[in-house]
Amino acid sequence: MKIISKEVIADYAGVRIVRLLIIAPEISQKALVGQFVVVMTTETGERIPLTIVQADPQGKIITLIFQEVGLTTKALGALNVGDNLYALLGPLGKPTQIKNYGKVILIGGGVGIAEIYPVAKSLKQAGNNITMIIGARNKELLILENELKDIADKIFLVTDDGSAGVQGFTTLVLEDLFKQDKYDLVYAVGPIPMMSKVSAISRLSNTKAIVSLNALMVDATGMCGCCRVTVAGEVKFSCVDGPEFEAEKIDWEELGKRNTMYLDKEQHICKIII
Repeated sequence: MKIISKEVIADYAGVRIVRLLIIAPEISQKALVGQFVVVMTTETGERIPLTIVQADPQGKIITLIFQEVGLTTKALGALNVGDNLYALLGPLGKPTQIKNYGKVILIGGGVGIAEIYPVAKSLKQAGNNITMIIGARNKELLILENELKDIADKIFLVTDDGSAGVQGFTTLVLEDLFKQDKYDLVYAVGPIPMMSKVSAISRLSNTKAIVSLNALMVDATGMCGCCRVTVAGEVKFSCVDGPEFEAEKIDWEELGKRNTMYLDKEQHICKIII
């Protein structure tokens, strides 16, 4: 579980997005698109889920990309080449269903751009026509732009301040695309408000939408129930039933409240330690 490569791929106004290549032979052999790992930086540290952006079974390596937003991601970002993680569990979660759907829109918001990359790559290999919408606060935080351009048939850049591409929100571009054409699938990863809006827009256009949830996780094996989410009126666990679900079946209001229930405590702990 040694880090063999580290790259800060975005660094703006105190926000850093980091890419790590980690030796993980068993995980790299079994990982499928859409699955994730749980990382512990130290013996007493918390467990956090991170999407497997790429798995190289020949090199016995997995790639993780994350934004430093809390105590553990900042601790992970402080590690360097040659350092070892305390623990790495995976691959976890159900993999993405890859097949030829036809015309697919993939939407990535913020660090969610990294999570749509392996899905886009696999869907393209399966013969799909790929349209991508990637958004961030500004051009400095738009990641993997070149990699995604190599995959996409069309790509739209969106920034809050208009420093790259269209100024506004990814969902505005989605609405415009639906006015112009029909699509067979939408796949989105990003902040909960964004994914909720994608769900509403796709439903109005009678298009199936899949989202990968960033629900809170502690155990990540279905034991603690922390990542539970209501889907089609039933309680599901993101770690074992997901992380992907049909967007229109999710209780978005409940999920939003659940994901912010510890926000004040997280901010308090970070202020004390940092």
